[in-house]
Amino acid sequence: MAIYGYARVSTDGQSVAAQVAALTAAGAGKVFQEVASGAKTNRLQLRRVLDQLDADDVLLVARLDRLARSTRDLLNILATITERGAGFRSLGDAWADTTTAHGRLMLTVLGGLAEFERELIRTRTGEGRDRAKARGVKMGRKAKLTPHQQREAVQRRESGEAVREIARSYNVHHSTISRLAA
Repeated sequence: MAIYGYARVSTDGQSVAAQVAALTAAGAGKVFQEVASGAKTNRLQLRRVLDQLDADDVLLVARLDRLARSTRDLLNILATITERGAGFRSLGDAWADTTTAHGRLMLTVLGGLAEFERELIRTRTGEGRDRAKARGVKMGRKAKLTPHQQREAVQRRESGEAVREIARSYNVHHSTISRLAA
C-alpha cells in the first residue's frame, strides 16, 4: 500500500510548498505537483498519479478544489480511483474519504445528487425543445440554400448537370446538393 499526494496551483506566481508539506506530514511518500488551471481536464501530473495507483493505494489532496473544479469532474476522477481499487482522502474535507464507510456513503450520496441533477437538466431541455417546436421554431442549423435555390439546384441536377458544378455555383459542398430531395 502506497500513499500518494497530489498538489496543484493555478498560476506560476503561486506555490505548492504548503500543500506538499501538509501531504507529506499526512504520510504521502510521493507528491505529484502541478501548475495548471483546475478547469483543464487534461492535467499531466494528475494523469500520472492516477495511472500509478494500485489496489489499496491512497491518493491524498490538501483540499477538494485542488483535485477538481466541478462535481462532475470530481466524480469522474473518483470513479477512476475506485476502478483501480484505490482510496481517496482530502485533508481539508473530512467527509471526502473513501477509505472509511462514512466517507464512501457521503460520496455515493453526492454522486446520486449529481446524477439526479443531470436528469433534471435533460428533462427540462427536452421540454423546452418540445415547446419551441410547438411554437413553430425550426431546430438545427439554418439551411445553406433558400427554398428557391434548392428547387433550382434539383432541376439542374435532374437535367444532368454535374453535382460538383452546381455546388460550386452556390458556394456549398457537393454533398449539400446530393442530399436535396427530388
